[in-house]
Amino acid sequence: MKLLSTPMGTSPTGGRLWLRWLALAVFVVALAVAFVNLGFWQLARLDQRRAMNSSVVDHENSAVVDFSTVFTRTIVEADQWQRVRVSGTFDADHQFLVRYRSQGEASGYEVVTPLHTTTGQWVLVDRGFGVKANTEDYPTVLPAPPTGTVDIVGYVRRDEQGSTDAMTPVQPSNTIRLVNSGALAATLPYPIVNGFVSAIEMTPAQEGNLVPVQPPELTEGNHFSYAIQWFTFAGIAGIGLVVLIRSDLRAARKPRAPTAANDEGET
Repeated sequence: MKLLSTPMGTSPTGGRLWLRWLALAVFVVALAVAFVNLGFWQLARLDQRRAMNSSVVDHENSAVVDFSTVFTRTIVEADQWQRVRVSGTFDADHQFLVRYRSQGEASGYEVVTPLHTTTGQWVLVDRGFGVKANTEDYPTVLPAPPTGTVDIVGYVRRDEQGSTDAMTPVQPSNTIRLVNSGALAATLPYPIVNGFVSAIEMTPAQEGNLVPVQPPELTEGNHFSYAIQWFTFAGIAGIGLVVLIRSDLRAARKPRAPTAANDEGET
């Protein structure tokens, strides 16, 4: 006697398939949502990069403003690369060397020195970038700043953010990896305004082969292509789920080879 076949949806095999599909669907949906969010995150980064580029161009084309009109508040991203003019005297006894810096294809360091402005405030001044070969050590003696009253035109910079270790000077070399006015103020005998200035021009001129730190390159980076990749991955995940389900359906519809029990029942 022949055994009656049961519909796939009610058979033990069919039940297992539905559970398999449900688990795969949950996994693929979660994966696709993550990929789509990563794609939108890259688009948000692209918008931020475009806004930064626009801000740099606007500031480059605007007039140099006085230090006292900008450094009265917390310096934010929109303030960066505005040119300011400030005068004062350097404190050569409290200099900082900033490690692991690069400019173009060159690697090296930057030198930061506090400036006592003619308005009575103290501000950190990044005096410039120095080249260091990979085979060389960082200098143990930093170039001395000009003495007396110095006139500076420089870029407005916001505090760099990172780990406490990166912002805290390493002794006795007084080296840091990130320039953060709050962290450095804790090591100085006077208060520091928020942010810092990257020197472009200095009168009288300084010595030490330091060159001005340049604004970031005005490119959009790879954010758009990365966003397209993430959206593509999300689509591939959805297509993969459909392909797997169709493969399972084709396998389930194939006639199964008769078993020994079935052969005995027919005799």
